[in-house]
Amino acid sequence: MAVPARAIPVRHHGRWLILAILLLAAAGLVLAFWRADIDYAVTARFLTAPNVLDGLLNTVIISVLAQGLGIALGVLFALMGMSRNREIRLVSAAYIWLFRGTPVIVQLLLWYNLSLVIPSVAGWPTNQLITPFLAALLGLGINEGAYMAEIVRAGIQSVDHGQHEAARALGMPPMLTLRRVVLPQAMRVIVPPTGNEFVSMLKMSSLAYAIQYGELLQSAVKIYSNNLAIVELLLTVSVWYLVLTSIATILQSFLERRYSRGLTRPVPGGVR
Repeated sequence: MAVPARAIPVRHHGRWLILAILLLAAAGLVLAFWRADIDYAVTARFLTAPNVLDGLLNTVIISVLAQGLGIALGVLFALMGMSRNREIRLVSAAYIWLFRGTPVIVQLLLWYNLSLVIPSVAGWPTNQLITPFLAALLGLGINEGAYMAEIVRAGIQSVDHGQHEAARALGMPPMLTLRRVVLPQAMRVIVPPTGNEFVSMLKMSSLAYAIQYGELLQSAVKIYSNNLAIVELLLTVSVWYLVLTSIATILQSFLERRYSRGLTRPVPGGVR
């Protein structure tokens, strides 16, 4: 009588080794912070300091507005990139190439120092028009638009061409087709990367510190410049960024579930 074969699972010794290394590294990091001369009471106390809360509010405001500007520009340049007109497509491609290819911090500094290139706009001094807030909004928003253009384009192209033909057969004009047929279906592809972009925007807004915009990091820098509690205030900032990104992630998950309704199929024979 033949002995039945018994499957022996493959042992992955490398995985256990990597896990052990990561645990040791994490333990070493925790131990270093535990032994360091850090007053965590200061970190906790400044979480609700008025200056820090003002910076937190400014971070949220600039992130939301810059992301909104980026989405608007992304839709515009995505449509331009799919135009039948070659010149319009070239303009879209040049915009994406330029703003994706240069560092955000350089763009922020250029907007902030625009008066060195254009001294006045319509008779108004440029250095009075381009405030740190406006420079941060333009720098972050226009840069974000280049990334959103690719995201929106991918979402629109994911919609089956038959949907366009069906809308055309019903006599719907192109813009109405885009608004009522294409974009609602494209949202399930657009929402996840857009959520990721907003999470990145919340963190990238800290670069506005370089142009004196009073966001969260700038507020912390002003405080620790006086009390020299550098690490403590940086930990305070880190805690608030974790809170903001966690809230954004929850909202992203909610939107993903909403736009994915009707796409999942029940498993045959599963629990109803």
